[in-house]
Amino acid sequence: FVRSALAAALLFLLAGSTMAQKTKIKTKLRQKRSAPTVVAAPKVSAILPAAEQPAAYLPQLRGKKVALLVNQTSRAQGAHLADFLKRYGIDLRVIFGPEHGFRGNAPDGAEIRSNVDAATGVPVVSLYGKKLKPAPEDLKDIDIMVYDIQDVGARFYTYISSLQYYLEAALENGIPLMILDRPNPNGFYVDGPVLDPKFKTFVGLQPIPIAYGMTPGEYAQMLLLEGWLSDAANRAFEVTKRARYAPGARYFRLEVIPCAGYTHKSRYALPVRPSPNLPDMTAIYWYTSTCLFEGTAVTEGRGTPRPFATIGAPLLPKHLFAFTPGPTEGAPKPRYNGQTCYGWDLSAERRELQPQNAGRLQLRYLLEA
Repeated sequence: FVRSALAAALLFLLAGSTMAQKTKIKTKLRQKRSAPTVVAAPKVSAILPAAEQPAAYLPQLRGKKVALLVNQTSRAQGAHLADFLKRYGIDLRVIFGPEHGFRGNAPDGAEIRSNVDAATGVPVVSLYGKKLKPAPEDLKDIDIMVYDIQDVGARFYTYISSLQYYLEAALENGIPLMILDRPNPNGFYVDGPVLDPKFKTFVGLQPIPIAYGMTPGEYAQMLLLEGWLSDAANRAFEVTKRARYAPGARYFRLEVIPCAGYTHKSRYALPVRPSPNLPDMTAIYWYTSTCLFEGTAVTEGRGTPRPFATIGAPLLPKHLFAFTPGPTEGAPKPRYNGQTCYGWDLSAERRELQPQNAGRLQLRYLLEA
């Protein structure tokens, strides 16, 4: 049963998709188009996310009513970005939170409720659950929207879906959007099947590979310039490109504050876990490959000390690596809770087969299981 389920899943992925190696995602940058603004990054010897360069964005936020889409990875000089901005007198009016919540401790898929942040006193509106996109009333009187979330470069990681809806809301409401860019820890390769648009959901909205190789700022520019947004947002962008605005007028524009010292050959270790079930770089590197097991009878390791680097099932041969999933912060009710499973500890895999060294997805276990 396990073998047939996995084989069917693999055939579906490969037959229903176009491999990324044969696909070049081309963003059309025509002179007549109003290209997003990308601020030049300073030259530094280490990788520096945009939020760690306050001189590049604080002057543009002072005196304005600001909305944030952030989570626990949004750090600036040792503090949460929201706390950092409040410390410097920035007028925060609303904070939006993605999957796992504003503070980032909710399990995968858990519905997040809106509330008020105790530390800042700012209303927090959840964009995971009943609401996925900011409503016009959420953005009333907002002068500028800011996005700062660390991603992991996997199509099915929902932060880029939240980014898309946030970008659409900015366009539809005529509000400038600033993205404080962050490195992609899996940004040194592009691999995997491209999503068939007829299967798009919140865990995959666009026809991109599993490992798509972009930073959030780069991805937002592609969404905008390829016209991959809502009809209303795409129309608003066309109007924005043709319009002439008076000095000081509020209108949509996208500004990306880039990372300093980062290239797509860089290897960047995340200082903060991006979600409860990606606790370390081993999990982050394997995530693009082993998350595919979620649609099969094999567990991807939630409820173990090494989620996404531990895979198996109770029915697999007993000579394989044994482990028993149990409740954890990120998986209070994991699959096969309390049952002995047999499979693989991928953290012990040969060095040349580790995704971070191979520079590609590792799907051999879909066949071996």
